[in-house]
Amino acid sequence: MNEKISQLQKIIDESHNIVFFGGAGVSTESGIPDFRSVDGLYNQQWKYPPETIISHSFYLHDPVEFYRFYRAKLLPTGFEPNAAHYKLAELEAAGKLKAVVTQNIDGLHQKAGSKVVYELHGSTLRNYCTGCGKFYDDKFIAQSENAPDKLPRCTECGELVKPDVVLYEEGLDDNVIRGAVNAISAADTLIIGGTSLIVYPAASFVDYFHGKNLVLLNKSVTSKDDYATLVIHEPIGQVLSQIKV
Repeated sequence: MNEKISQLQKIIDESHNIVFFGGAGVSTESGIPDFRSVDGLYNQQWKYPPETIISHSFYLHDPVEFYRFYRAKLLPTGFEPNAAHYKLAELEAAGKLKAVVTQNIDGLHQKAGSKVVYELHGSTLRNYCTGCGKFYDDKFIAQSENAPDKLPRCTECGELVKPDVVLYEEGLDDNVIRGAVNAISAADTLIIGGTSLIVYPAASFVDYFHGKNLVLLNKSVTSKDDYATLVIHEPIGQVLSQIKV
């Protein structure tokens, strides 16, 4: 392990344009569970698989159940950034890291201080009225549990307030895609962390990388391990906390 940390340190020291591509494993160390994880009460609490509930068609068909799941499983209330988030922000401040491309929707990278963050799947911190477009924060969604119909409704026009997250069956934002692809294409080092690279189209973005060093930091094996310069199968926060900037 020490030898691999030394190798990672050397790669970072010699890199000038690092991009980080991350997934749920980055935030699980902050206590935010992967929504695919099945807790002990899961089958008693939910009638449908997570992928079904957070789809666009389910949102339209059964918004009450959608928001019940969303408030319980996806709102990152009370969670703080961990060592990985802070180290990435530190690397950016030092001029080493040029961008974070994340599949997460919790806003913890920005909370830790990262400035250039491409949120492929949107953010729970941004919510908008589907009628008039008025903006609402995540607390408004959380408090909708107390509404008569259990739904977040705009205080101006009464229409549903929808989280600015990409649901299944919805497309990614073109501007975010463009920014992420450009950043990855220009990188000399791509660090992939906390993702098993099975969620598409997000996982396909790493194919735009043609730089020198591909680093994989993930507890389990990924489809890109055989192509990587360095692979470390340990928690990402534990690994990055040992890096000196």
